[in-house]
Amino acid sequence: MNKTAERSSPNPRQNQILAALPALDYKRLLPDLEFVEMPLGWTMSESGDHVNFLHFPTCGIVSLIYELEDGSSSEVALVGNEGLVGISIFMGGESLPSSTMVQSAGSAFRLSRKAMKSEFALGGKLQHLALLYTQALIVQTSQTAVCNRHHSVDQQLCRWLLMSADRLHDKELVVTQELIASLLGVRRESVTQTLGLLEKDGLVARRRGHVTILDRSGLEQRSCECYAAVKDEYARLLPGGRH
Repeated sequence: MNKTAERSSPNPRQNQILAALPALDYKRLLPDLEFVEMPLGWTMSESGDHVNFLHFPTCGIVSLIYELEDGSSSEVALVGNEGLVGISIFMGGESLPSSTMVQSAGSAFRLSRKAMKSEFALGGKLQHLALLYTQALIVQTSQTAVCNRHHSVDQQLCRWLLMSADRLHDKELVVTQELIASLLGVRRESVTQTLGLLEKDGLVARRRGHVTILDRSGLEQRSCECYAAVKDEYARLLPGGRH
């Protein structure tokens, strides 16, 4: 389904976790699901916030961002329609040290804290899927930390482009170089230079506010092992998980 169709006919089943629920579970949950738009740049929650809603994205990307006291920050994980946002609701911690921001506009269906806790208490399929997703998210967060410490900006950028494209189900990313630099926690000049090299080698094309992947296999070869490690773990743990 293309993006236009997704926006014109929002359906909770466009989220892979909700799509994997048995019919009875889905029917029970449906009255409590509320459609919401996710505009670009929307901060869904700040670090330490008491989260009141669990969001199931149907399109777009939400970034989990860790901010330091000096104002610097970097992205620790990406969430698309394969997952959910707000794990603190069912993990018992009530809040997380990371903030959540929409890095690519989209939409989601949200579920209140009360409704999710009631559903979780039943010990059914949603509980099982939510915990599996949390495990996959931990893998992504851990791999991102290793990647940011040990791999070059070139490798990090290739990983990030591939992971973003996977979640958008599209070759074209609507994103500025400034935002990419902020999410990776590197200088904008480094992103500009690296994108220039990728473009020179025919892997991507860029224009103002857009990056298009031209050679996916080439980008995968240029990326570090972190991309494949996360993708394989998502495929192992999640229904339809190719991320």
